[in-house]
Amino acid sequence: MNRTSLPLSLLTLVTCLTTISCKHPATPPATKQASLSNAAVHIRPRGDETIAPDLSKTPPDLKKVYDYIDAHIDDHVVDFQKWIQQPSISNSGEGIPESAEMVKGFFDKLGCQTTRVYDVGITEYGTPGNPVVYAKCDEGAPRTLVLYWMYDTMPVTQADAWIAPPFEGRIVDGKTAGIDPMYKKVLIGRGATNSKGPQLAQLEALMSMRATMGKLPVNIIVVAEGDEERMDIGLRKFVKDHPELFKGADAMLRFNFQGAGGTANMSGGSEGCVYVELTTSGKAWGKGPTVSDIHGSWKRSVDSPAWRHIKMLGTLVSDDGNTPKIAGFFDNMQPLSPTETAGLRQASQKLDLKKAADNLGVGRYISDDPFTMLKMSRYGTSFNLDGIWGGNMYAGGAGAILPNKITSKHNFRYIPNMNGLDLVKKLRAQLDKNGYKDVDMKLIGDVPWAKMRYDTDIAAAVAATFDEFGIQYQTPTSEETILGGYWPAYLFASSEVGQRVAPVTMPIAAGELGSGGRAHAANEYYILEGAGKTYGLAGAEKSTASIIYNFGHGVRPKTMPTPPAAPTK
Repeated sequence: MNRTSLPLSLLTLVTCLTTISCKHPATPPATKQASLSNAAVHIRPRGDETIAPDLSKTPPDLKKVYDYIDAHIDDHVVDFQKWIQQPSISNSGEGIPESAEMVKGFFDKLGCQTTRVYDVGITEYGTPGNPVVYAKCDEGAPRTLVLYWMYDTMPVTQADAWIAPPFEGRIVDGKTAGIDPMYKKVLIGRGATNSKGPQLAQLEALMSMRATMGKLPVNIIVVAEGDEERMDIGLRKFVKDHPELFKGADAMLRFNFQGAGGTANMSGGSEGCVYVELTTSGKAWGKGPTVSDIHGSWKRSVDSPAWRHIKMLGTLVSDDGNTPKIAGFFDNMQPLSPTETAGLRQASQKLDLKKAADNLGVGRYISDDPFTMLKMSRYGTSFNLDGIWGGNMYAGGAGAILPNKITSKHNFRYIPNMNGLDLVKKLRAQLDKNGYKDVDMKLIGDVPWAKMRYDTDIAAAVAATFDEFGIQYQTPTSEETILGGYWPAYLFASSEVGQRVAPVTMPIAAGELGSGGRAHAANEYYILEGAGKTYGLAGAEKSTASIIYNFGHGVRPKTMPTPPAAPTK
């Protein structure tokens, strides 16, 4: 077994930065394809992969699952396309009720005894939460595994930059997709990688295990939220209101995928993220238009709330826009551990910043030093301007408008032991100090950070799968870390969290093969036929089946540390 000495998930980050190109042509969107047939799919289950599972490590009943997946992969791709064709945009609400019912139907078909779409009602942030789908399959097994899903996606922006309609699920080759041409079949669509592709791999793995084994080796609990792109506001309320639904859960498996270079690692923790909107209005300011937008010719004699908003934003960041100028913003930051720092330094020696920047589609990174760049990406904080609107929002043409109101969206990324709501208070204090007491601030949501350790049985199940499938990874340790990016781990994690909202705790690991990219961007994709050291959809499904099987049977690699014994009751 080959391994690196990088921290968990870091190797994946590096390979994502340095391998796949994100260049793509701009083509006007077409109408959604009405129907798809597996007759037009013809997916090669193993594609052009140069690695394969070591079947000498695979139990006979699991080999049958793998064979079943290979034989039915065209049907699974059609299922994937149908899911892409159902929009599920949480920010606008488009397709959300239909998507929730669709997800419920997945687990009805799997044979779960309990499936339900929960209306969570009004959240603590004053807005309705989107439905949460809950399912439970009781197999009479000694262990119970929770699967976390999100069925919502980001909206489609810059539609003319898509090479295929975002809700068609078109299959193209890698060159057409703007990625490495060694990938012969790639699916383009909103949600393809974030996160319908990896989740579909989990679903099809379960269906294949049911078809060949008759029953699953673990009991399954599924929780699928429709608010991940809205700060998980509905899921937060659901977990607080229904902690009993997770009683008896032994661990959680979260969807994941490989880095572009073929490596894969475990994750499970999360950074913190808090989201706010800032609004400047003539009504609150007492100057400029107070009721509605007015004709732009009046700027000669009337103040502009829009210009005031721009000036206000300029007081909150350094001239280059990279450093928040908010008093106390950097208080309480927990430094990197020596292990994490050493891993970053080692990874930085392999990083070509020019190639990484080209592949990401940026001119350059903030820092030209590889170690500093990785540290900023892996364990940094930020104050981002996500969007701004008001007045004449139509591209091209003209139309003189003096807006009466302008709003901007912002997210803060933060780390242990920072606090999202504390950052919001500091932002409010800084606005007041800078002379902008009239600027309205709305809290959209807060997702506190969460740490996770990887000497657990679910982490061992993932590690055993990586061994079987020939994947490089670092031997997991018991050190707690937030590695894993942003997701609502704090609602479930058994390790230290920024806020505990309910008595729901369990070890978590995310580890799955297969790959995709361009989350939140045009031409989001998922690789159907793998190549090189990157598995395609069939490999992703097999890896999930392997993890679930390993967890159900208590499989632990010999190199995995043994977790401490549970205290006696």
